[in-house]
Amino acid sequence: MGHRLSKIYTRTGDAGTTGLGDGSRVPKDSLRIAALGDIDELNSCIGLLLCEDLPDDIRALLTGIQHDLFDLGGEMSIPGMHLLAVTGVERLEQAIDAHNGTLQPLKEFILPGGSRAAALAHLARTVCRRAERAVVALAAQEKVSDAGRQFLNRLSDLLFVLGRVLNRAAGRGDVLWEKNRGR
Repeated sequence: MGHRLSKIYTRTGDAGTTGLGDGSRVPKDSLRIAALGDIDELNSCIGLLLCEDLPDDIRALLTGIQHDLFDLGGEMSIPGMHLLAVTGVERLEQAIDAHNGTLQPLKEFILPGGSRAAALAHLARTVCRRAERAVVALAAQEKVSDAGRQFLNRLSDLLFVLGRVLNRAAGRGDVLWEKNRGR
């Protein structure tokens, strides 16, 4: 990258547009920038989760996912570019199967919470679902990779499972929803 980021402000976005990786400019409220922003926010949520005390295998998994999300952000930044490996979806499915296989089957809905790490995993899950919706909205207007949409769909499932795994690792159980509790 050389000195690419040596100047942080450029003033080129002051009129409400931003530059894409291919040199084109789009409005800052475009579907592409919304998707890119949601993916960036998701990556930041995972970064916050990585600040917690996590099992080594989960830390390594989430770190790899951050790199994959950066690749997906690159795809959003450069229309027509394919950076996210198709194998990323398979890796997520394998991680879901491995972690979910260690958990008791769910019989009730669960609430986000329990341990701080689990709550952060659930927060990342909700941001992931929003990022997925943004990419789907963009895909209705412009070409985006199938792998990116599939990756976000699987990642939200993985983050749900990791919330449960992290509660168990903290010695906590799932926080079960109690129907009609507030009545």
